[in-house]
Amino acid sequence: MPEDLNWAVGGEAGDGIDSTGKIFAQALSRAGRHVFTSKDFASRIRGGYTAYKVRTSVDRVESVVDRLDILIALTERTVEENLDELHDDSIIIYDGERSMMSDFEAPGEMTGLDVPLKRLAEDAGGAIMRNIVALGAACSVSGFDTEFLDESLEKRFGDKGEAIVANNKEAARLGAEYVEDEYDLSTPYDLETTDNDYVLLNGDEAIGMGAIVAGCRFYAGYPITPATDVMEYLKGRIENYGGIVVQAEDELSAVNMALGAARAGARSMTATSGPGIDLMTETFGLVATSETPLVICNVMRSGPSTGMPTKQEQGDLNQMLYGGHGEVPRFVLTPTTIAECFHKTIEAFNLAEKYQIPVYLTGDLALAVTEQTFAPEAFDMDAVEIDRGKVVDEDDIDEWQNEKGQFRPHAITDDGVSPRTFPGTDGGAHMSTGLEHDELGRRTEDTDMRIKQVDKRERKVETARDEEDWSYREFGDENADALVVSWGSNEGAMREAIELLEEDEIDVRFISVPYIFPRPDLTDAVEAAEETIVVECNATGQFADIVEHDTLSRVKRINKYNGVRFKADELAEEVKAVLGEPTEVEV
Repeated sequence: MPEDLNWAVGGEAGDGIDSTGKIFAQALSRAGRHVFTSKDFASRIRGGYTAYKVRTSVDRVESVVDRLDILIALTERTVEENLDELHDDSIIIYDGERSMMSDFEAPGEMTGLDVPLKRLAEDAGGAIMRNIVALGAACSVSGFDTEFLDESLEKRFGDKGEAIVANNKEAARLGAEYVEDEYDLSTPYDLETTDNDYVLLNGDEAIGMGAIVAGCRFYAGYPITPATDVMEYLKGRIENYGGIVVQAEDELSAVNMALGAARAGARSMTATSGPGIDLMTETFGLVATSETPLVICNVMRSGPSTGMPTKQEQGDLNQMLYGGHGEVPRFVLTPTTIAECFHKTIEAFNLAEKYQIPVYLTGDLALAVTEQTFAPEAFDMDAVEIDRGKVVDEDDIDEWQNEKGQFRPHAITDDGVSPRTFPGTDGGAHMSTGLEHDELGRRTEDTDMRIKQVDKRERKVETARDEEDWSYREFGDENADALVVSWGSNEGAMREAIELLEEDEIDVRFISVPYIFPRPDLTDAVEAAEETIVVECNATGQFADIVEHDTLSRVKRINKYNGVRFKADELAEEVKAVLGEPTEVEV
């Protein structure tokens, strides 16, 4: 495990928690440190507990852990919510002049620093800067020069004018100086800086960036947690490349607009979460039957119904695989890291057009809102390849016309993929419908043609299964007796859990699956293991069921469905418990 510092700021929604955390995370990133963040926030605009946590190290970090070293507590509840992660060396920064914190005492052997955040902020130019004062105090405690905050403050407040930026820099300086002047501290925290250059972004932003690089030029969506950041990232950026973002009146409109744009020849996309997917399901069938290439991003959250909109869950797997009436061919991609959100988005667009099929790009809240540092080369734009599939133009359209010169957009082919034309192609005029159709796209109830069209659409999936790379990602000891399998955002926590298990001389082979359909064959891996454990964030073990179905073997399960993502140290203990090793937790 890397040598790290775990920092958090907490209070109520509306207290500026998110912006405060982002400023600190950006400052750490610009100082050449790796960063991994997590958020705990309520589904309301004001009120309700919210927190922003930052784990940082000069080494790569990929998970949150059950330890909190420095806590900025704007409310006493913040301390109560984090009590299990605080320890004797933890430092709590609070404002004892606030009525709600006037009687606060740091628990146990922890150190409490009473810093007059509001008063110092007013000295710097306004009480609204109290969180920046707290950041300055945290910098002093952690041995992190407040100068590293300057660039982050300039980025955050630069559009508000030089005076506002200067006031915020002064607020941070006053917070640091107050701690240095009033407290004689000897802390174990001293943040090392490097000259390394990192990119800091979250999963939704990586999806948006991947969409632009992939050539997406139309996005329609309706705001919904936790998918909205995809739309917010694209807005103001995609226009620079000739694209457009439309905020529709609901999810039904969004997916139908995206379908229309795709029919017009644009690479098109929509993004939503579980409740939106419910509404889009009927159109999903139309997309598949009309053989229209479309990317639909589902950023999962706790369900069913409204559920817990701001909490983690991987409960939509079966919906992605089987949702919709009839038998609907589809691809389901599940990025396992934030960087993979970028790459899998590009792949989703290529697969959608190459096979003229709807593609579910399936993330989750943990990926969507987590910000993590990456080296710039993790997003190598020069390596991106665009494949628009079997597009025909005037030079070769004759091959795909019937004897009357009519284009056959649903021609029966050996690989299941029909030719495709863009609007305006001479000789390529055609129609498509959600009704069963013949090769020309005209409705039919002919039994032989029905069988041919169904088989053709299914044959596309089989072609893709044979021609594309659906490999899993593998870590740990490939010869270990214990095999852990997971999918989606659990990869980072499990990779760090492997390091913790190795410290206890427990070897584990870990397979992380980024494709749910088609998917890699795990039979050999499961048969080679003495014990197979499937890790996922849902109650019923939806992916575990799939593994058992595919391999005809029983597996053990680690399921978490309380709305909180897996943590590395927690997951290591859970794995030990399943394997019958001494552990500190009960399973």
